Amino acid sequence: MTTAGPGTRRHELAAFLRSRRERITPEQVGLPRGRRRRTPGLRREEVAHLSAVGVTWYTWLEQARDITVSPQVLDALADALLLDPTERSHLFALAGQCDPHPGTTCPAVTPALRELLRQLEPVPACVQNSRYDFLAYNRTFGRLYCDLDALPREDRNTLWLAFTHDDFRAAFGDLPEVLRAMVGKLRASMAEHLAEPAWKALVQRLQDASPEFCELWERRDVADLAGRAKVIRNARVGVLHLEHTNLWLGPAAGPRLGTYVPLDEESRARLERLLELAVHEETQAARALTAA
Repeated sequence: MTTAGPGTRRHELAAFLRSRRERITPEQVGLPRGRRRRTPGLRREEVAHLSAVGVTWYTWLEQARDITVSPQVLDALADALLLDPTERSHLFALAGQCDPHPGTTCPAVTPALRELLRQLEPVPACVQNSRYDFLAYNRTFGRLYCDLDALPREDRNTLWLAFTHDDFRAAFGDLPEVLRAMVGKLRASMAEHLAEPAWKALVQRLQDASPEFCELWERRDVADLAGRAKVIRNARVGVLHLEHTNLWLGPAAGPRLGTYVPLDEESRARLERLLELAVHEETQAARALTAA
């Protein structure tokens, strides 16, 4: 099999960007059409403005110049050009970069799997990748530790929340032990991804934000991914006794379905109450959106 060289990739990327830019009308992105528009779709300067990048830089990108493009800029371009999940994945592949928001394009999260997550309610369940990003979850899991829906997409990561989010941390009675295990699991998983930018970026972000993480990371301890019983202090319904189980959706290093089965009737009843609260909030938010 022959691998495409950098020059070929740059030209393919340039052509792809041009084709996506030309299919979008100004009205689709909230811009006035104007009377003298001759360019089909958006102008280059409009894409640059929407993506918060320089016009010259974006022009060079469409000209297949040999320039560096970061995952963050690609993310902004994908949003500006209204790319669907398949197009977004293609954009990052052409640029040779890892998507900083992996939940956007994960092929493991199929409509059938999302329906399974829903049907498992009130049992909390989620899909994570090997880097511990939350790719999908049901409504009970979305309120299990904290309100995941209220967080930016890039913050929906177990490690990030465990070291930086007060509500998430407060859910664990044995927080020091949990943190040691989490860092050990990340260290073990990273052995197969040492050169990947997204993994290195996660570790760097954690190091910049948490001296506690730095200390544990330097120990170089490793841990396996075995499930175990958990005691979670939920701020809304109280203490939950749950059994955590991982079910792999592909290779062992890939995405996995995590379930949290109640170990007693009291915990089940509290999970049902947590689901009721989540559904109520979802309904209220939908009504507010309709009324706006």
